[in-house]
Amino acid sequence: MLKDFRDFIARGNVMDMAVGIIVGAAFTAIVKSMVADLINPIIGLFTGGVDFTDRFIVLSGAVPVNTSLEVARESGAAIFAYGSFIMAVINFLIIAWVVFMLVRGVNKVKDAAQREEEAAPEAPAEPAGPTQEELLAEIRDLLKTRDAPTV
Repeated sequence: MLKDFRDFIARGNVMDMAVGIIVGAAFTAIVKSMVADLINPIIGLFTGGVDFTDRFIVLSGAVPVNTSLEVARESGAAIFAYGSFIMAVINFLIIAWVVFMLVRGVNKVKDAAQREEEAAPEAPAEPAGPTQEELLAEIRDLLKTRDAPTV
């Protein structure tokens, strides 16, 4: 079982996937910051300065008025955090858009490289040199002419 696991991990696809997950996690932090620091203030302008991530509805329990989502969650009340969900959707859409653009760019580069390969003229084949047998026959013939009696 350990050998199978080692073989599985040693495959290139698994390592590529691991690198992708690590880079994706780092990229997620950037997107979260972009949404929280850039997009939320813009949305706040349209909603009258309200912090959209703290928008929720109390389903049951006691939550003081005008509290943050974090305080409402800590109070143990059942809440419907629609603002947090909307921000998660925005995060997803931004990440999906950027990944789409990256894949699109990589595909364009691959296509261009493939077109260059197809358009490149094939180099003419090198003329084949004499075979070993032909060389040996030539040496034999040269030796025969050298050893032949002169008249």
